[in-house]
Amino acid sequence: MGAAPWAGLMHELSVCLALIDQVSNIATERDAPRVSKIVIQVGPLSGVEPDLLRHAYPLAAAGTAAEGAELIIDVAAVVVRCSQCERESEVPPNRLVCLHCGDYRTRVLRGDELFLQSLELETGLPERASPIH
Repeated sequence: MGAAPWAGLMHELSVCLALIDQVSNIATERDAPRVSKIVIQVGPLSGVEPDLLRHAYPLAAAGTAAEGAELIIDVAAVVVRCSQCERESEVPPNRLVCLHCGDYRTRVLRGDELFLQSLELETGLPERASPIH
């Protein structure tokens, strides 16, 4: 018997809940009642599916300062360093070999990350029409 249709979403929902917790803490520290944009970076080797993350986000953000905020997911490239020729290569996530010498002994430098890149916060203060001189 197959998994429930929502089962694949559970991991991304827990990731979103942790993200919203981090975002809410930052908003509170800066006295911002609302978050208007969240930008995260997700590597293909992070174990997180961007499409499932997008679906889980509204559920996790409901009732928080991030509710209705735009979520931008920047998918990172996978970059490896070869232990033989010491060069770096941007590679597909399913083929972690050096593009320069073809060796399979590589180390992942980027592509396994998941982190908060930036936030846009609304402070609730009215914007000034002109700068004060």
